[in-house]
Amino acid sequence: MPQIPMAMLVSVFLVARTAAHEHHADDIPEGEAISADPIDTILWIHIAVQITAFGLIFPTGMVLGIVRSRWHVPLQTLGVLLSILGYILGHAHGGRQFAPNIHAACASSLMIMLAAQVVFGIYLKLHLERGIHARLRRYTVTAHGVIGKMMPVVSWVQMLFGGITALGFCRGDHLGQCLAHFIMGSAFIGYGIILTTILLCGQLWLKRSGRSQEFFDSLLIAAWGCVNTFTEHRWGGPWVKNDLQHTSMGIVWWCAGLLGVWLSRKRDGRPKRNLIPGIVILLTGWAMSAHPQGLKLSTMVHSVFGYTLMAAGATRIIEIAFVLRDRNSISSRHNEETNSFQYLTPFVSIPKHGSSYTLFTDSQLSSTNFIKPINLTTPAPQLLCTSGFLFMGATEEQMQLLSAHDVTHVSYILILYSVSFLLFLYVNMLLSLYANHVWPLGDNNKVAATKLDPEVESAINGRVNGGMNGRVKDRDRRARDAEEFELEALMSDDDDDGDEEEGNEGFESPGAGPRRKESQHVL
Repeated sequence: MPQIPMAMLVSVFLVARTAAHEHHADDIPEGEAISADPIDTILWIHIAVQITAFGLIFPTGMVLGIVRSRWHVPLQTLGVLLSILGYILGHAHGGRQFAPNIHAACASSLMIMLAAQVVFGIYLKLHLERGIHARLRRYTVTAHGVIGKMMPVVSWVQMLFGGITALGFCRGDHLGQCLAHFIMGSAFIGYGIILTTILLCGQLWLKRSGRSQEFFDSLLIAAWGCVNTFTEHRWGGPWVKNDLQHTSMGIVWWCAGLLGVWLSRKRDGRPKRNLIPGIVILLTGWAMSAHPQGLKLSTMVHSVFGYTLMAAGATRIIEIAFVLRDRNSISSRHNEETNSFQYLTPFVSIPKHGSSYTLFTDSQLSSTNFIKPINLTTPAPQLLCTSGFLFMGATEEQMQLLSAHDVTHVSYILILYSVSFLLFLYVNMLLSLYANHVWPLGDNNKVAATKLDPEVESAINGRVNGGMNGRVKDRDRRARDAEEFELEALMSDDDDDGDEEEGNEGFESPGAGPRRKESQHVL
């Protein structure tokens, strides 16, 4: 076993089992969650190191692992070492002290999860594939992939806990409002990221599902509406503050969601675009823009949050109804032809001609009948991500803190927008990293879109989407077998025909084939 991974594994286990540093609670006033001391340099370094490790390095390493890059192990090793350093610094700081909190309670669990991930990674790196290891390796690959994909989500939650703990927020009567703001805000951000990922990296899956994007949007809206309907008010008690508005918002969500699901299919069962998700987002934004608040600053922040949601809904409606006219894309001819308006709302561009990618010869790729691939860069749900940050940053305690320091709503909102832009930049960088490995551009940057054999389509879909840990298993082998079978049959047909003419290029008819075996391309 390599010395560095072994030393790293031992370090992770020792850190995970280390007794927590005894934070002196003598300086914490009664009834408060933090002391009046400022955050010292060591704690600031802890924050910076952990954000770098869990917020930047591990998600990038996850993508590199999915595409099976040789940089996956070095980058994740660096992340593990930084996380160990950050964990130690978090228990060695002075300055501000904290009462028992959820951030400290979850830190050890996160490190144990990281330790398990290191164990799985080292085991897979040993390439033990004989005997019982053949079956054990299959389960290890699955576990390693699941934990790796869970890590960004768990890290996000832990970083939110860290920010809440550092400021001493979300305790007592403020807990309910904090839960509502941070869960809903994270849901906006998370849904935007997941939607972008599906639209870019799951296009073939979406097409195979036989459903439009609005079907999944409406289904999620209906489910979330049911949750809001029965959780925003303590049933059996009095209606207080904004309970009625929150509950009615949940009711309109599940009612509209059901309608959106119904309208997402045509009479013959084919998928159909509709405007219901955009209308729901617009209505939600209008409601939040008029949400009653106790502070002027809070009122202004909620208003901008509502206007941002309204803009997201309106642009979604305009895009589907007027820019795309219910189609899936504007054009399928140019590699970089994506309308600038599409970058305001979540949407996917899929080739309009044919139903899938296929296998092509060199002569076919050089034919002028072929079209260039559409831009695989996903249009960004920027407004949804920004709305999420605005909503998470609009709790009562945050507004009181900002008002006490005379921070205006203009500067605060601009800062939140800036953070949203940076997050969106990072998400697009990760998606671009994945797309560049999975769909590398050819010499002429050309691709065709015609009907594909189901067996080969399954193999290509496996190559595009990967397994749980980025593995294709035996799908590449099946694709090669299908390719050889088709070529053999085609050449046999040509031999039987005898004097059949050669030189057909471009798209071939179902019964035609090349006389000679040419190099094949999977696009």
